[in-house]
This record gives sequence, structure tokens and C-alpha cells, in this order.
Amino acid sequence: METESHGGKSPIFVTHALGKTYVMGPLVVTALADVNLAIYPGEFIVLLGPSGSGKSTLLNILGGLDRPSEGTAHFGDHALETASDDDLTRYRREHVGFVFQFYNLIPSLTARENVELVTDIAEHPMSAEKALKLVGLADRMDHFPSQLSGGEQQRIAIARAIAKQPNVLLCDEPTGALDYQTGKQVLEVIEYINRTLGTTTIVITHNAAIAGMADRVLHLSGGHIQRIEVPTHKLTPSELSW
Repeated sequence: METESHGGKSPIFVTHALGKTYVMGPLVVTALADVNLAIYPGEFIVLLGPSGSGKSTLLNILGGLDRPSEGTAHFGDHALETASDDDLTRYRREHVGFVFQFYNLIPSLTARENVELVTDIAEHPMSAEKALKLVGLADRMDHFPSQLSGGEQQRIAIARAIAKQPNVLLCDEPTGALDYQTGKQVLEVIEYINRTLGTTTIVITHNAAIAGMADRVLHLSGGHIQRIEVPTHKLTPSELSW
């Protein structure tokens, strides 16, 4: 596997023989096995595969939410597999933004206040106002989640994730709870962040159509990367259909 350079860049993530098993009584479940991977700064990566294929496990290890059972996972010179809990907390705080299928907003806080939860703890944050403007919600900053649509709530979640100016944006089924048109609007925001801020972006999806907007598509099955696809023509979110 080539890890020296990619368009003159060194990889931001490198994994070697990465694996994860879960022991449940007499049962041993292999969630990931022998994953060798390099991901480069600014890439837009889609993890595609059925439920149980290992997508979320891989994302959680790269995001410092879980540790591998075997192998190595490096973010730059950070060895994630041997990092302490405090080190992983610091890594997540300083380098990683998360967007999940469900928005995890605090109902009693406005859009601005939900984003400020992150800016208050980040080392070099952008303002909540700037983050919300980037996701197209400049006029909704003082609204509460109950006053917003599902797509708007997901855009607040994206604003919250990018407000600390992370190196990496990790998205787990970000359109899974949204209808077709709203889902495309959210994808447009994620693509815009990747393109304009250069944030390395990794998106989990079951939706094969979303793979069309990726630089590379990792097809997972049974805990293995079965193949890596490089789309011949990278689509914009508006060109996607499903």
C-alpha cells in the first residue's frame, strides 16, 4: 500500500492489519479484520456496505471513540491504538468533528448556543455565527431545535462539528433520517465544507448513490475492505439521484 505521498501529501490516517473483535460470552464477533488503509488530507471518502460490514467500527476507531483489538491506527504521528483515554479525549476535541444520523441537539438551547457548546472548549474555534453561516443558517441562529426542520437541525449538527475547525469530519449516516430533497441539501453542506475548508471527510452510508460524490469509495463486507473504487467522474450532490 502506497503511503508516502498522494498529490504530494503525506497521509493523515494510516492503518495496518487493523482488526476489532468483540467477545460476548462464548461468542467472538469479528467486526474488522486486516484493514490496511491510507487516507489523505482533503479527501472525501465514502464507506459503503451493508449493516454489520464494519463501517461504524472503522469510523469509531479513526475518530478515537474505540480502540482496535489488533493492528495499528495512526493519525499523523498519533498512535491511536495505544493512546490513553485522556489522549483520545484530547485528540477528539482538537482534531475530529462528528456528525451522526440523529442530531443530538440540546432542545433547550438555540442553534447558536448548541454550536457554542463546542466553541467554548475548542482550542482555535471559529465563531458560532460563522459556522452557522457556512451551513446556510445565518437567519436561524436564535431558533430552538423544535422550531427547525430535520434538515436544519442536521445542519446545526454540522455547524457544531466544524466550529472547532477539525482536521477530520466523520459522518455516520448523516442523511439516514432525512427525506430525499433534505438529504441532498445536507450533502451539499458536507461537500461545501470539504471543498472550501479542505476538511478531510469520511461518510458512512448504505446509499450507493452517495458514493458518486466521493474521491474514493471503500466497499466493506464482513469486516474487510473488499475493494476501493475511484469514481471516474466525481458528481456534485445536485447530480445524485436515488
